Amino acid sequence: MKIPQPLARIGKFLVNVIEVYVPVAAFVVLFVSFMTQIVARYFFKPLLWPEELSLMCFVWTALLGGLYAKRDNSHVAFSMLYDAVSPSKQTLMRIAGNFLQLFAYLIAFVPSWNYVSFMAYKKTDVMLIPMNIVYFPFMIFLADMIVRMVIDIVSEFAALRKGGAA
Repeated sequence: MKIPQPLARIGKFLVNVIEVYVPVAAFVVLFVSFMTQIVARYFFKPLLWPEELSLMCFVWTALLGGLYAKRDNSHVAFSMLYDAVSPSKQTLMRIAGNFLQLFAYLIAFVPSWNYVSFMAYKKTDVMLIPMNIVYFPFMIFLADMIVRMVIDIVSEFAALRKGGAA
């Protein structure tokens, strides 16, 4: 099934927003608030909100930035055993690993959703931001990783069927 070109471009843009632009913006806000906190502490009166904002932005940057690392396959990997086996066994190892991750993400999805939804009642101490907003990137992370794992598994099985490695 071929996806229409305009729809594919919109989808790619939305994925880039989630995996690139939001983490970059969160990191910029993190950096500015962190520097504001340092300047205020040493030259003026210490502020509470920059630390809280920095911590929230760190959560957003780490989780959503990790999605880009998955897309780019740039996570750190210890692959001595993986590198020692044949390409067909490497494909089977990738399939097994992706299935394990998919299984873990699927198991975690509903309880995580329930927890994030539950945390709407609690607000941050200083900025009064609902905690479900603070934790929501984890739901985006899980959903994105589930989709990526399924895509990876399907492509690995297609490669096995063709007789090669993906």
